[in-house]
Amino acid sequence: MLSSEEKKIENEEVEEKTERQSPEFGHSFFRADRAVPAIEFKDVRLAFDEKVILDGVSFKVRKGETKIILGRSGSGKSTTIRLTLGLLKPDDGEVLINGEDITYFSESQMMKVRENMGMVFQEGALFDSLSVYDNVAYRLHEKDVEEELVREEVERMLQFVDLEEAIDKMPSELSGGMRRRVGIARALVGEPNIVLFDEPTAGLDPPTARTICELAIKLRDIQDVSSIFVTHEMKNLDYLAQEYAIHDEEGNIVFEEEGERLCLINTEIIMINEGKIIFEGKEEELRTNRDPYIQKFLNGK
Repeated sequence: MLSSEEKKIENEEVEEKTERQSPEFGHSFFRADRAVPAIEFKDVRLAFDEKVILDGVSFKVRKGETKIILGRSGSGKSTTIRLTLGLLKPDDGEVLINGEDITYFSESQMMKVRENMGMVFQEGALFDSLSVYDNVAYRLHEKDVEEELVREEVERMLQFVDLEEAIDKMPSELSGGMRRRVGIARALVGEPNIVLFDEPTAGLDPPTARTICELAIKLRDIQDVSSIFVTHEMKNLDYLAQEYAIHDEEGNIVFEEEGERLCLINTEIIMINEGKIIFEGKEEELRTNRDPYIQKFLNGK
């Protein structure tokens, strides 16, 4: 936890940045009351037997920010999500959620923390025996929420992912992209302030992958959700780091490219290689970085 003096210094730094916030978004990214990160890793280390997975990893995800974690298979990027969810415990270091150290929380303690998190799995991870409605409603049914309220929430979430017409379908009747979108709808039930994406576009065609990225952008810019977006696909980086969502004059959500009216300040990239962070910063900084591993990754080698 930050000391009172450290909090004071951090708040002063945040306040100095406030004027850089674009008026386009409905929330102020650098308000002092948003200084505590949504997610923070402090010198996290994890190994399985002799295999080091994460080696002194430290980063922050600010409120309303998307952190894109890049890396090849086995680099340790997806492990960050399991640690955030408390499914794994680090050998050393700390994991904080909204300023609370959850490093050694019990499963019952983590269940409370996870109520404010949504998880989007690589394959959607739907229950094949349940309809779209029941998949999205699953957490609400577990809590015995009144059915009228459940239906309102399910319809609202399916509207967000543009799948209202699929409410009575079974997962077997859906395309891969539709299954992922249902998974996102389910993750958003209860309006979590943190959403974790683990390779959500893997195996999808480019137009469908773009749709998934647009949903992540809407969550970031319209819903003020903090997220980790794990991927190895460079096209996802193009969408997430170069486009933003706003409401037009008619109230519709539209996507614009960075630079037309503002520069994105709520998206950063982390690249992990062999358990270590070898880059953290903006997309333009990544593309001009001369590190051989980074250049090979950017060029698909």
